[in-house]
Amino acid sequence: MISSVLIANRGEIACRIIRTARRMGIRTIAVYSEVEPHAAHVELADEAYLIGAAPAAQSYLDADKLLEVAKASGAEAVHPGYGFLSENAKFAAQVEAAGLTWIGPPPSAIEAMGLKDAAKALMEKASVPVVPGYHGDNQDDEFLAKKAGEIGYPVLIKAVAGGGGKGMRKVEDPARFGKELKAARREAKSAFGDDNVLVEKFVSSPRHIEIQVFADAHGNAVHLFERDCSIQRRHQKVVEEAPAPGMTDEMRAAMGSAATDAAKAIGYEGAGTVEFIVDASNGLNADGFYFMEMNTRLQVEHPVTEMITGQDLVEWQFRVASGEPLPKLQDELAINGHALEVRLYAEDPAKGFFPSPGVLHHLRLPAASGHVRVDTGVRSGDEVTMFYDPMIAKVIAWGSDRADAIRHLSRAITDIEVIGLKTNAAFLGEVARHPAFRAGELDTAFIERHQDDLVPQVEAIDAEVLVLTALYTLLVENAARSESHDPFAATDGWRLNAPNPVLTHPMAFESPDGRHAVLVGFSKGGIVVEAEGETMSLSGQLLDGGNTLSALIGDKRLDVAVRTFGPAIHLFRDGRLYELERIDPVDVTGEDEAGSGDLTAPMTGRITAVNTEAGARVRKGDALVVLEAMKMEHTLVAPSDQTVFEVLVEEGDQVDEGSVVVVFDKEEDGEG
Repeated sequence: MISSVLIANRGEIACRIIRTARRMGIRTIAVYSEVEPHAAHVELADEAYLIGAAPAAQSYLDADKLLEVAKASGAEAVHPGYGFLSENAKFAAQVEAAGLTWIGPPPSAIEAMGLKDAAKALMEKASVPVVPGYHGDNQDDEFLAKKAGEIGYPVLIKAVAGGGGKGMRKVEDPARFGKELKAARREAKSAFGDDNVLVEKFVSSPRHIEIQVFADAHGNAVHLFERDCSIQRRHQKVVEEAPAPGMTDEMRAAMGSAATDAAKAIGYEGAGTVEFIVDASNGLNADGFYFMEMNTRLQVEHPVTEMITGQDLVEWQFRVASGEPLPKLQDELAINGHALEVRLYAEDPAKGFFPSPGVLHHLRLPAASGHVRVDTGVRSGDEVTMFYDPMIAKVIAWGSDRADAIRHLSRAITDIEVIGLKTNAAFLGEVARHPAFRAGELDTAFIERHQDDLVPQVEAIDAEVLVLTALYTLLVENAARSESHDPFAATDGWRLNAPNPVLTHPMAFESPDGRHAVLVGFSKGGIVVEAEGETMSLSGQLLDGGNTLSALIGDKRLDVAVRTFGPAIHLFRDGRLYELERIDPVDVTGEDEAGSGDLTAPMTGRITAVNTEAGARVRKGDALVVLEAMKMEHTLVAPSDQTVFEVLVEEGDQVDEGSVVVVFDKEEDGEG
């Protein structure tokens, strides 16, 4: 067994690997960039080394620096995690050439599966079913457009290198093929350094089902069943679960056999995932799945497989890399219960899921239990930067069956508290509660189809939220004043010879959806608040050091988490965050001035394309600028029919959030 390992990665997966390595008595060496000297994975490891500047190309993608650290630290092995260099055959070969153990498949296997076109050709030879399409070397734009027509629309353009939805475009209209091809090439070149693509048939009612495989150097290969990853957004997985809803024993056996055949065909060793696209238009059938690609590494969603099998896949990786046989063979593996995983991201669903980098002023994640697991690489006070993936944590729930697992997942999501940046927590909660999801009606268009139900806009402040905020404010003020023993400082509303309650105490709060006024009165039974046309009687107390408000509104009792940061009050109810700030109720100033209407950068990032110029007449929705941030491209479109007055950026520029990138002619009225 190896005794020390360099983890060539960061964040959540680095922490995950460290935990298993420590349990096995393996010394861990971490690496970090200049922006994260105190990151969680750095402090969790036995030792850590600085490897460069924040951009991944100058740190986590610098193979030479990683090998220097491995040598300096005396590491015996290198674990690449996932992402970065995890599927880089050249790096794997360099590690082995340096006399180190590579915790992953042989470089030849990585190379065989590294390019989607070559991989599909290899799978065809191994009799593994593949999606109809063109996977050849001819990269001429006109030739590819011709092939798309022969395949039949809709088609998918996919980068031959990499994964994660980068360099992938669905095309339904032949007239848009050229534009989408250009965008796919640009994104693929930026992400993988390779702009070659393939074109294949888009499968209707597609489900994304993958098989976890494992092989050793002794000729053994097994599968640890399937994961359904159909709930996706922009080809990025949002929810993963195991086993797949509706899976039959016959289809599981057929897919498992195809996956292990694929692994054997390339001399595979270690952990891998064979991904299939499944035509679910007529349910799940043993002859309705097609090979998509093979990920020659551990997957982000591996915890759901661990939860239903009781196996630690990272431990399996260490053991296989050390030359040991697989810990279990196929007939020793079984499915127990059901597990689901969601990815908590720093992003704003209400604004097209734009990444939301920033400081985690407050972070509270669900407590671990026999039903809930949380994998994270950040803590309160840490920063989610624009340089890396915006994932904050993975929340995994296990249950005796799918319905039980969903109940535990839904409850866990409501326990998430984040202050400092936007997250998709409320969106994840809506997915988990959606009737179609609970019924197992899954395919890759699920989010697009139900977007109006799933994507929360600015949280509307209702009467209950207002009265809870008013109650919290009064209780905090009373606690602060109670020590003074000054009767004139009391806020119980007592007035000489005046009946109770009297609604004479005005309060006002500002929230993203506007300004809200309330009137407060007092009675012997507690507080009376009038808000949004409703009058409610309530009482309550502060618990948990003032972080929990236990309130009684009429006959309804509820506990809500409340946090203050600066002047803002953050109230968490049913998994949703409501942010309010108390203001002077008689202040009538502060109305927002009309904005300039110019196009601004929604986040910090790099300009990768500019599609307009001064004097151009643009229509609402026209793509004007493409911004790359947090590993994804984001298209900035014209907000209305206007004339461009000036373009302030060019390709390659780095811009800050809020920076104006395109100025429109202010003398126009904006009418088309």
